Amino acid sequence: DKSQNGYAVIRFLPAPDGEDMPFVKLYSHAFQGKGGWFIENSRTTLGEKDPVSEYNSELWNNGTDAGKDQARKQKRKLTYIANIMVVKDPANPQNEGQVFLYKFGKKIFDKIMSAMQPEFEDEEPINPFDFWEGASFKLKAKNVAGYRNYDSSEFGRPEPLLEGDDDALEALWKTQEPLASLVAPDQFKPYEVLKKRLDQVLGLSAPAARPRVEEDTEQEDI
Repeated sequence: DKSQNGYAVIRFLPAPDGEDMPFVKLYSHAFQGKGGWFIENSRTTLGEKDPVSEYNSELWNNGTDAGKDQARKQKRKLTYIANIMVVKDPANPQNEGQVFLYKFGKKIFDKIMSAMQPEFEDEEPINPFDFWEGASFKLKAKNVAGYRNYDSSEFGRPEPLLEGDDDALEALWKTQEPLASLVAPDQFKPYEVLKKRLDQVLGLSAPAARPRVEEDTEQEDI
């Protein structure tokens, strides 16, 4: 709206046909250097080495505040992707009943985990991705100090989606987008290509191979 607040009701959907998980997670980097922008998926998503994370480890461990500041600016971003059905969207009513891929961050993922593993004994756990025993998610977005904030978002009470109509649910399930392909190896550039681009963006020379730096257990996610 005019105040940059938004509201919608969505329903997280189960794993697509042939897949085990209802969501995937993706690490990426997006930062600007004197040589332009570096916007790439991180190979750490695959559990492999990534030149940005390696360089950030060097910066973090070089003992300077400037190094840590630069590492923070270049740190990887974690995104989750899941299929959702839009239950209610006042601003875009044509979306209601439609299935979309939804990208979201740690804040909303933590709310999903809290619903599945509640903190208090008097709270019943729910599986938000279940057609019959899941619950709609009230997505409430507002600006706080210039940033998008989802703290007020919450799950409603558990209830079957589409009134539990098995035929309608099966038809809906078949419209879901595949997720595993979004984080398949072919979605990530080779290490050498990423390293060359990183050097271009940051204006780094091509010195001898950097020494391997052991991870500091106290460092931030880089």
